[in-house]
Amino acid sequence: MPMELRSGYVRASGYANKIRKVLFAITRGRAEPEEVVRAAAELNQYLFGKFQELGVRKEDVVRISIGFSIDGGKIIWDYDSLKIEVYRREEEKNLAQAMEEVEEREKALDEAIKELENLAERLRALSDEISEKVEKLKQEHSGLKLQVER
Repeated sequence: MPMELRSGYVRASGYANKIRKVLFAITRGRAEPEEVVRAAAELNQYLFGKFQELGVRKEDVVRISIGFSIDGGKIIWDYDSLKIEVYRREEEKNLAQAMEEVEEREKALDEAIKELENLAERLRALSDEISEKVEKLKQEHSGLKLQVER
């Protein structure tokens, strides 16, 4: 099943950690941790070479996306699908826009997570209420059954 890793905006100096974290998140339960570490290291090594070719400096901001698949527990990169966007420090306007987008997305993600946590709490409360009513019905039903048997 084809999948895609997207780093989001990240300083070039921190891309390796971001790639590893994102890969762990999207392959959880599908690949062993050792394989995730191996595949992340492989991709990061490849990206390092690409960054050198592109003249990416550590203070630049990058956004990376690449397709991959998992076959027999092994992560296989689709290097032909690799996309690297580079925002150079000199391009302050673009960099500011990119970082603003990151902040907006992080805020939206935080809000979505809070909303889901609230929903989960309401579902737990509703589940508890349903369980209580089921127990009450069982007790009432058992009481009726005992009265009829007398």
